[in-house]
Amino acid sequence: MSHSPAIARPARFPRLHFAARVVAAVFGGYAFTWGFIAAAMALLFKAGMEFHDAEFLASAVGLLVFLVLFLNVVASRRRLALVWLALVGGGAALAAVASLVQASVA
Repeated sequence: MSHSPAIARPARFPRLHFAARVVAAVFGGYAFTWGFIAAAMALLFKAGMEFHDAEFLASAVGLLVFLVLFLNVVASRRRLALVWLALVGGGAALAAVASLVQASVA
């Protein structure tokens, strides 16, 4: 019987593994959500929405994004390094998009 790559082997220290997942979910999720809110706010403002309305809408949706990311990271069976890369890399990419959009507005 072959080993399926989709199924991870059990962690040697399950509590430490879970704690590492929670730390990644909180801090990596924060980084990604921060980038998402910045990009969404810049794009909504550039599209013609009032600044404070864009800020409120982006923050409200960002709260939902953080919740989904948190639950997904904790439940994910992928390697923790890939999860960190996706969260921090995605957050950095979104922050770069926000910076480019803001530069084009001014």
